[in-house]
Amino acid sequence: MHRTIFDTPLINTLLRGLSLVFLKLAGWKVEGRLPPHCQKSVFIAAPHTSNWDLPYTLMVAFVLRLNIYWMGKEELFRPPFRHLMMWLGGIPVAREKCNNLVAASAEAIQAADGPLQLVVPPEGTRSKARYWKTGFYYIAVSAQVPIVMAYMDYAKKRSGLGPVFQPTGNIEADMAAIKAFYAPFKGKNADQFHAGPQE
Repeated sequence: MHRTIFDTPLINTLLRGLSLVFLKLAGWKVEGRLPPHCQKSVFIAAPHTSNWDLPYTLMVAFVLRLNIYWMGKEELFRPPFRHLMMWLGGIPVAREKCNNLVAASAEAIQAADGPLQLVVPPEGTRSKARYWKTGFYYIAVSAQVPIVMAYMDYAKKRSGLGPVFQPTGNIEADMAAIKAFYAPFKGKNADQFHAGPQE
């Protein structure tokens, strides 16, 4: 994986301090911690309903001392912002050319020398989506790493890391259990988040 702001020690320390102050003043609470066996893992990023999710995700990552990479649509990485977005941990995704995305992501996680947490929004879009994509699940299975259920609840102003989920291989049952965990959370645009049964 490419070098990011999270492995730039001086800047990382400075931004962690600023993130702690900002989130406290804004009334947000950061919860949980990354278990030692999840240094390499796939994070579910839900609810994902707003552009504001990214800056808040970055701040929470600084507070929890994570080393995240996140997937974003290719349009976000157009010049002149491409290098900045990648430095912030971004990985451009061409939605029409993502046949090998699962395999490439799994290989990158396995090949990483140090900690790497890959953040994947299951809705695949900020727009209203009733069907959750299963890419995060298959990346974790292929890389043989756990899934961490990360969340951001704008209604209660809390964000952090929830339970660790170990895929069983029964994807229907696993997706139902995962979506049940996320059902109470509210995104910034709450009407665009759906954690009911797959259709």
